Amino acid sequence: MFNSLFKIVYFVEFLLISVVRKAGTAKYRELKTILDRKTLIDIVFLALNGIGMLIPIVYVFSSVLDFANYYLPNWIGWVGVILFGFAIWLLWRTHVDLGKNWTPILAIRDGHKLVTEGVFKYIRHPMYASHILWAIAQALILHNWIAGYSFLVFCVPQYLLRVNSEEDMMLEQFGEEYREYMQRTGRIIPRL
Repeated sequence: MFNSLFKIVYFVEFLLISVVRKAGTAKYRELKTILDRKTLIDIVFLALNGIGMLIPIVYVFSSVLDFANYYLPNWIGWVGVILFGFAIWLLWRTHVDLGKNWTPILAIRDGHKLVTEGVFKYIRHPMYASHILWAIAQALILHNWIAGYSFLVFCVPQYLLRVNSEEDMMLEQFGEEYREYMQRTGRIIPRL
């Protein structure tokens, strides 16, 4: 019974995060790209992340992946629900704070500004943090070896492969200002 409830809750939270993403990305094409550092691996990981986000929807609406179910106590699922809620909030706040500065690829837009306020006051990559929280929450909510871990399997490698290139690009664009910002903030976890 709880597995069905968690499927419903997951789907509702997935819809919420999808709305947040859609609203946050609506304006990013308005500005001209002046520096584009996307690579084939970026595009591949964006596609794989999309697959990792969609596999749970197959699980929610069919029984095709039920062979990979396992049991965890229900309280773990509720911890996942709370984490997913925080991931939704963090993604929303990140998009609000970034405004038109957001791009899905490694790029600098015309008029790009270094954002250091809001959630960026504490961490440099809150969007990656929200995705990793989402991926962990997904594993806690959906007790299925495939659907539960599908986003985590792609999300973490993308972060590990991309974050250094992103920071190099920001250093190139913003120089000492970004270097000082790096000293004050953590990558995805706030500095104590």
